[in-house]
Amino acid sequence: MKLATLVYVQHDGKTLMIHRNKRKGDIHEGLWNGLGGKFEPGETPEECARREVLEESGLTVKVMTYKGLITFVNFKGDDWYVFVFTGKGIEGSLHDPDEGHLEWIADEKILDLPLNEDDYLFIPWLKKRGVFSAKFVYHGDKIVDHSVHFYA
Repeated sequence: MKLATLVYVQHDGKTLMIHRNKRKGDIHEGLWNGLGGKFEPGETPEECARREVLEESGLTVKVMTYKGLITFVNFKGDDWYVFVFTGKGIEGSLHDPDEGHLEWIADEKILDLPLNEDDYLFIPWLKKRGVFSAKFVYHGDKIVDHSVHFYA
């Protein structure tokens, strides 16, 4: 089981997304994604999320909101727990990350981007109040089952 975070940094009706187009063999190669990555030893989900945003973008997020937990079963051959956040109130300057190209995307255009299959399902949940717990089961590159529970 791998542990990771995923952060959707929001500002002025746009969300900072990364086009994962620089690393050959990246499990998200060619797709757009929020910022985030794997935990380092001893980190809390919030610490990991803040560190990953800073490393990938050069930005510090002042306000993080926990939105939910996604369990991915057999995603690219691994099982993952991914803690999902939104972030607002930013400081710093964008830099060019190793993973891909950063771009502020209008919120209403995000679902028009090439994304992982599950993103089309859970990104709209970021606008809901409360938190969610979801599970996506993959066979190869396709979702074969999924479920979600919302909590106030």
